[in-house]
Amino acid sequence: MDEALINLLEVKSFEYITISDICKQAGVNRSTFYLHYENLNDLLEETTRYLFDGFLSYFSDNLKSITVNINNCELTDLNFIKEDYLYPYLTYFKNNRRVFSTVLTHSKTFDTEKVFQKLFQNIFDPILSRFHYPIEDRKYVIMFYLNGVSAITSEWIKDNCEKSVEDVATIIRECILGRYGIIFPNP
Repeated sequence: MDEALINLLEVKSFEYITISDICKQAGVNRSTFYLHYENLNDLLEETTRYLFDGFLSYFSDNLKSITVNINNCELTDLNFIKEDYLYPYLTYFKNNRRVFSTVLTHSKTFDTEKVFQKLFQNIFDPILSRFHYPIEDRKYVIMFYLNGVSAITSEWIKDNCEKSVEDVATIIRECILGRYGIIFPNP
């Protein structure tokens, strides 16, 4: 039913999707739907988790453990613009570009703001703390990073992923570090 919802979101807004639409698309009857969900919002929450779990499956167990051990790992392991992080991230979106396009089109429906908030609280804020960023500046730093990476990924998806994963990873790194891999010095 997760796939049925995603397929339907490609052609209509969530507000106009009915339980009957989901059942027809999934090839199940209404009683099957109600066996699993109370309403469409329950299905939407599950679909969001389904997408996020799919995303996490692209990362190695070693990389997943770093996010659990943020306070104990080496600072160099917290660099999210390395190939270890960018390649799985970009590969997931390339392999699932149809789904990602749907989520982008319906970001309010999927409540992506809530997902970003959880990422900020559980991953990015502790990382920025390790790098001694002032608390009052952290939200700006992470919004710059997340919005920049999202914007590049979105454009790449709109271009049907014509550039390779490696090329897009290079673009992201160059946007953050500068063309020659260094941060520009203060004037």
